[in-house]
Amino acid sequence: MKRLSIKQILKNIENELQFEAVVDDYSFTIKIDEYVPYICGAVHDGHQFRKELWDNCLHTQYDRWFEEDPCTKEFVKSHPIVIAGCDSRFEYDLNRDPENAIYEDAWGKKLWKTPLPDNQKQQSLQKHLNFYKVVSALISKLEAKFGAVIVYDMHSYNWRRWDREVPVINLGTANIDNKRFGNQVESWRTSLAELELPHGIIATSKINDTFQGNGYFLKYITKNFKNTLVLATEFKKIYCDEYAQIIFPEVVSAIEIQLREKIKSHAYSFYNAHKK
Repeated sequence: MKRLSIKQILKNIENELQFEAVVDDYSFTIKIDEYVPYICGAVHDGHQFRKELWDNCLHTQYDRWFEEDPCTKEFVKSHPIVIAGCDSRFEYDLNRDPENAIYEDAWGKKLWKTPLPDNQKQQSLQKHLNFYKVVSALISKLEAKFGAVIVYDMHSYNWRRWDREVPVINLGTANIDNKRFGNQVESWRTSLAELELPHGIIATSKINDTFQGNGYFLKYITKNFKNTLVLATEFKKIYCDEYAQIIFPEVVSAIEIQLREKIKSHAYSFYNAHKK
């Protein structure tokens, strides 16, 4: 993996180069092994938190981890195009619009002891802006090359706070063109319901049961690229102990191995149905 500037990453995409890089401020990574009509994204995978923010933050390291989406990059690491956040959503949230990307409070608890100064906010918002410059360039390139693109927007969610049974996988579809893409949504849901998971976990899979797909990553792409479908795919955190902060690697591995084929197969089915 190389360390590259935003300018160099954009140039590489423009020239259709294959590369794997972390941006020079270490805010996100991108891998392009091959230019294909699908992308895997993990915007909430990151846990980094700028040192200058530590003393001012009222949330503990565990509080932050609890609300992040660990291992979501790991789920899709084998695919040709993967883009993932490195920074915690508690610094800035890539799945919120710029005006709301920096939290004042988080999950009912005030985040900062004293309000952040503008220079600290601007540093974080520049990272947010740079990420979306790359997303825009990448999808522009893929749409021009293939005519239709699909994005697997990977997330996870805490299930112990729910007072009812919730699905192992939830697809959020409220902000996509369901009339146009409904068949691909249902085929993705069905495929995920066939995951074979350790410890007798049944891979229940539903649409808009816990979340409706209201994230900015999905909305930004859907608004700006008419031939790209984003599938907001949320895994219940059956792959970790939310309270003890323990990852279950055997569950993570089972998901990752099966998604190698499931994502690829679904992506090319989508592409064959929607290419120009």
